[in-house]
Amino acid sequence: MKGTIIKNISNDYTIDANGKLYICKPRGKFRVNNLTPLVGDHVIFDDKNNYILEIEKRKNELIRPSIANIDIAVIVTSAKHPDFDTHLLDKTLTIISYNNVTPIIYFTKLDLLNDDEKSNINKYIEYYQKIGYTTATKVDELMSIIKGKTVVFTGQSGAGKSTLLNKINPELKLNTDQISLALGRGKHTTRHTELFDINGTLIADSPGFSKIDFFEMTPIDIRDNMKDMFDNLDKCKYDDCMHISEDGCYVKEQLKNGNILESRYNNYRIFINR
Repeated sequence: MKGTIIKNISNDYTIDANGKLYICKPRGKFRVNNLTPLVGDHVIFDDKNNYILEIEKRKNELIRPSIANIDIAVIVTSAKHPDFDTHLLDKTLTIISYNNVTPIIYFTKLDLLNDDEKSNINKYIEYYQKIGYTTATKVDELMSIIKGKTVVFTGQSGAGKSTLLNKINPELKLNTDQISLALGRGKHTTRHTELFDINGTLIADSPGFSKIDFFEMTPIDIRDNMKDMFDNLDKCKYDDCMHISEDGCYVKEQLKNGNILESRYNNYRIFINR
């Protein structure tokens, strides 16, 4: 039979095949071939002996969270508790774009901000919108964007991914927890990645993270997957400009003029020189 993996706990894979659920183990050949089934994989399985036989070709995959065949990654981004982290956001945006997944930034906890903090966060929201990223701050707004898609919610621990999913569908009753005031970050309330069918939209909650890596991405990969670095490349003096030490660099000119966010450029330099 054919189906889609919607959950994996301790090597037990739950497969949805036409609305019926099967729990299967992967065949030993996957381990021999260094291939691991992922949530989101479309698979052929033996429904009698409960084994996954084949994994169909993926259109994309993410390593952290581990999931495949995703249309959209919603980066759930906390404005406060934990504090807004441009470094983590920019890193996640770059990695998701590199993996051919469309990123959407969803800001949470805006109600915790004072007037000055709201004004500051709005400047960031306006900038990300200006350079071509889709952002959202309300549940209805987000749902209209992701309707009918296969989506993963990702972001820093404690940013509010599970809380957001509970707002979308209260019947899920996903575990949530308080932010650690001592550490300034959230606890990992989600222990595994799982796809939920919410009115035809497949949404995956995933374990939060505080650190992600570029893995095999090159400096050019990083440049070409940061919109403001790549979209301005054709305006630079050199076609292969890395926006670091070259003369005639349009990006650095725009930075001086205040047209490129300083945090974006500083994060870019850190990513390139990692």
